[in-house]
Amino acid sequence: MINGFKEFILRGNVIELAVAVVIGAAFTNIVNVLVEALINPLIGLFFQAGNFDEAMLVRVPNLSGGESVFAFGLIIGAVINFLAVAAVVYFVFVLPMNKAKERADRLRPAVVEPEPLPTEAELLIEIRDLLQSRRSV
Repeated sequence: MINGFKEFILRGNVIELAVAVVIGAAFTNIVNVLVEALINPLIGLFFQAGNFDEAMLVRVPNLSGGESVFAFGLIIGAVINFLAVAAVVYFVFVLPMNKAKERADRLRPAVVEPEPLPTEAELLIEIRDLLQSRRSV
């Protein structure tokens, strides 16, 4: 039972997943700071709001006499966060890994595939032809 657990934990996929979760959490912090320090001030310039929570609010009266608030700024903020994360993941992780893999593939010597062995029928035809050529000599 303990050996099975040990094997499960030491398997590559579990370790890679754990590393990905930790890196993802750290990366989320970087994106949040980027949004707070750079994107939100830009939003304030264009929409006269301090952040996405206050930008592009649409208030609509509802049936109970109150009002419903549609926060389109939050949606735009979520899209910008997603695109920022996707761009950094692609340019920092995916693209360099693909380039390194391509470089390694170019440096690796090409594997020469051996010629396929002839079939039994082809061997018998070849033997027959050799025997016939020796008879005619």
